[in-house]
Amino acid sequence: MTASTRTTEPAHLATLRVDAVRGLTAAPKTLPPKWLYDESGSNLFEQITRLPEYFQTRIERALLYKVGADIAAITGARSLVELGAGGSSKSRAILDALAATVTTYVPVDVSRSALAQAAPSLAAAYPGVSIRPQVADFTAPLNLEEVGGPRLTMFLGGTLGNLLPAERAEFFASFAAQLAPHDHLLLGVHLVTDPQVIRPAYDDAAGITARFNFGILRRLNRELGADFDVAAFEHVVHWDTANEWIEMRLRSRHTQTVTLRDPGLTIHFAAGEDLRTEVSAKFRPEKLARELRAAGLELSEFWTDRDRLIGLALIAPAPLSPPAA
Repeated sequence: MTASTRTTEPAHLATLRVDAVRGLTAAPKTLPPKWLYDESGSNLFEQITRLPEYFQTRIERALLYKVGADIAAITGARSLVELGAGGSSKSRAILDALAATVTTYVPVDVSRSALAQAAPSLAAAYPGVSIRPQVADFTAPLNLEEVGGPRLTMFLGGTLGNLLPAERAEFFASFAAQLAPHDHLLLGVHLVTDPQVIRPAYDDAAGITARFNFGILRRLNRELGADFDVAAFEHVVHWDTANEWIEMRLRSRHTQTVTLRDPGLTIHFAAGEDLRTEVSAKFRPEKLARELRAAGLELSEFWTDRDRLIGLALIAPAPLSPPAA
């Protein structure tokens, strides 16, 4: 690929190239889960959220409607920002609750197609709200200077769990630096429970999650000129007891070599070797509160469903310590 060609390529390709080189040459091999969410992946994930095995979305949506009025009363938000918004399927619960105050909704997602599909229906449903989609990685700093406060930023769907502990600490610290005194963060988290309850949500009987997982190989084939044989891998789900998280992996069925034409990389897989494509951490409220305090944030409210499978955490800037006498 010539320099002139690269100047006109999609902006995300440079990051994908770096992530592929770093992750595929690591031990063990990994890829960031954000690359699962191209147009096809985003559509598959929407299907996953409607599967009987994937209880998380149904419970979180019901919980949002149940406590939405409380969230609105506490925050009084004029602007709603949603990180990892996807199709904004759960934002309506909070937009409805904030009807008396909200003037701006900023859905943020890496999938341009998901945002484009959702924006027209949101604009029609909420004519008094300015819908301002942003195509961006939620881990990157956002420019919210023109978004009036008080602001409520939502990060739902358990997506926080895709970040490793060090990445979570960085995310919380970065977010704390952006919070004004009356701003809030609303986190949706998956809680620690019996792994036998959790596993089917990542390995459904219809095989849709497996198709979603294989999509990352197809994306590398399409966008970086790789020659992955998708049929040479199997979808594997692993529960890590020590870290209390689920891992999605792609396991090589036999010894094989894969080439990525751009950036010119040859990768060897042993038989049975795994490529980790996603971590989905599950949380305990006390552990989450400790992580937040370390970043200068305060867990002000925490709601759960009856079975304590899903939590909604409302977070504010930690109060300033009084000056020393």
